[in-house]
Amino acid sequence: MFAELFDEHAQPLHRYLARRVGVDVADDLVSETFLAAMRGQESYDPGKGSVVGWLYGIATNLLRGHAKRETRLLRTAERYGVDLGVAETLEHTVVTRIDARSHLRRIAGQLARMQSGDRDLLLLVSLAGLSVQEAAEALGLNPGTARSRLHRLRAKLKEVEHA
Repeated sequence: MFAELFDEHAQPLHRYLARRVGVDVADDLVSETFLAAMRGQESYDPGKGSVVGWLYGIATNLLRGHAKRETRLLRTAERYGVDLGVAETLEHTVVTRIDARSHLRRIAGQLARMQSGDRDLLLLVSLAGLSVQEAAEALGLNPGTARSRLHRLRAKLKEVEHA
């Protein structure tokens, strides 16, 4: 069962994690995610959500261990408004994905100031490509709550972008 689970979900999970924290850390986090899933497989309840949500929930919890570094790097991007030149890390991804360089400081600052749960929701949907339902499952949220929260977060980012 875990071989099939790994074969199906490891690559997309790795892509998401690599966008958040870089390839080297993502390698470790994918391993840690599947190890935690294997150890906690009895806690998985298909009635509570999909296996995708369960795996991304584990990965997101592991990512929180890296949250201080992530926030610090976003603040650096805000402060200097430049490409940090660090390949395959979150700050590089944020810099290269934002179309208007003039808005970089405000958007990176907004991400840095978000509560970790809000930032996780936004990035699970925008970087990992999870549906709102899957992201809600990963974070243990009601899907309706996740949808309204995501709408509110996107509206705030648009305000900053157009300011």
